[in-house]
Order: sequence, then structure tokens, then C-alpha cells
Amino acid sequence: METLKFFFSLFIVEFATEQGGLSADVIKKAFNATEEEFLRLVKRSLPVRPQITSVGSCCLVGAISNDVLYVANLGDSRAVLGRKASGDKENTVVAERLSTDHNVGVEEVRKEVEELHPDDSHIVVYTRGVWRIKGIIQVSRSIGDVYLKKPEFYRDPIFHQFGNPVPLKRPVITAEPSILIRKLKPQDQFLIFASDGLWEQLSDEAAVNIVFKNPRAGIAKRLVRAALQEVAKKREMRYSDIKKIEKGIRRHFHDDITVIVIYLDKHRGSSRNKRTKQNAMGCTMAPVDIYSFNADGGDEDLLQTTT
Repeated sequence: METLKFFFSLFIVEFATEQGGLSADVIKKAFNATEEEFLRLVKRSLPVRPQITSVGSCCLVGAISNDVLYVANLGDSRAVLGRKASGDKENTVVAERLSTDHNVGVEEVRKEVEELHPDDSHIVVYTRGVWRIKGIIQVSRSIGDVYLKKPEFYRDPIFHQFGNPVPLKRPVITAEPSILIRKLKPQDQFLIFASDGLWEQLSDEAAVNIVFKNPRAGIAKRLVRAALQEVAKKREMRYSDIKKIEKGIRRHFHDDITVIVIYLDKHRGSSRNKRTKQNAMGCTMAPVDIYSFNADGGDEDLLQTTT
């Protein structure tokens, strides 16, 4: 999915420049443009690679502008903030979830999908141990997966050669992101961005406590290791044995795990105008603000969520 990352990074900078800074509208436009660009790629590739119609990806984005944090997502990758507790619990950390899991395993999401398709009693089906849209996919929002969004693709004879078509009256998944806007506060310590493979094994609270209580160097790898240890425990295996399993086969044991940890303390004060810093030993500091034209904006306490 490196192509999608490239497209999105270009679009968000382009639209932020056009509109004078970052906003929810800029982020939505970047998601829409990325989806459309991928759709054009699918159309070009269809004759030689029909399976590309079923290629899709979750998308999780974080950006900081004028000390305001923007988090947007499609699918079930998740962003979690670690912030210091107040009062008598100053030496503890609190987990604050910043993204929305678009997964029909979540009852609220399942009901949302069912309400959008009242004429389809099988829009969400429990199969192979989980809830799935049309018995196929767990996420209700993504980039790509165009065969579940565009009827013209499942009707195409080329696609019929690749797999079983899914009759659609209307798209069953979308590329509409959930967006949260939140003013950064002094007690905000770090952000964890991770794919669902991590969150299937660790709770938000467990993950932020690992980050809070351990050295910064190699912290993302430490979270991955903690998740794999949970997998080993559930399977009644040793961690070392899990690590030996080949990647293709490992997918039957756990989902892919991708983790980024960003520490926020270096973002405050005079560091606004400094370039991105990355510790050579594996911890990432908050990125430079490339979106705002006025880094001295108002200090209002922003909190806005768009789903």
C-alpha cells in the first residue's frame, strides 16, 4: 500500500496549501482524492490484474498543526493517546482512544450498516467466527475494495474470471473517514498508531502502560513483542516458536502488526519550527508543522469528532 501513502501525502499537502492550513475539509478531500486515484489505477490494471478490484486498505492519519491534533481513519487501525493522570495519580497514565473502529464486530457499526441496507437481510453475516459484511469483509470503511463499492466492477466479465461476483444494489462499504480534532494539552505524553493486529491482543490501557513504563528506544518493537507474547499464550506456545513460523502461515495465528509511537513533549514550545527528529535507536518525536501558515493561532480548547 505504499502507493496509497504516496498519493495521500501529496494530496493533503496540496489541499492544505490551497486552503491556507489543515482542516477537517482538507483531510476529507485528501481521502476522497486518494480513493479516486486508486480507482483510476484499478481501471488501468483490470485487464491484466483483475484481482486488484479486491485489494483494499485501512487508513490511519495523524497530523499536528498549531498545537491541534487531527486524527482520521478508515477501517480498524487505531490511534490511542497516553496522557498523565491528574490529582493523586500523577505517576500513572490514562488511555484516550482517538479513532473510531469501523469494524462490524462492533455492535454500533453493525447496526449502522444494517440501517443503511434495510432491504438486505444478509448485509452482515456471522461466519468463520466473526461478523462480516456480505460474509466477506469485517471493516465497513476502507480505501479500495472497489468490487464492494462499484457495481460496474462485479459485472465485468474479467472480474468473473477471477472470483465470485457479489451482487450489489449499492456500495456496501465506503471511504468516508472519521475525523477527530483535539487541542494538545500539557499532560498529553505520546500517541500510539497501530493496526488491528496489535489491538486484538492488547487493550488501549495495556499498550499505553507499556509505553509509559519503558524506555523510548525500541518502544514500538516492545509493543509488537508484547502482542506476540499474548498470541503465544493463547495458542499455548512459546514466543520463540511463534517467531519461527513463516510469514504466510503466521497469518493463521495473528493479524499483521504495525506500530508507530510518537512522543509529544518535543513538539511543545520552540520546537514548532524544528524539523522532524527521530532517535536513532527507534523512538519518534512529534513532526514539524507543515500545514499551518500561522503557528501562533488561538488557544481555544478544540475537540471535534466527525464520523
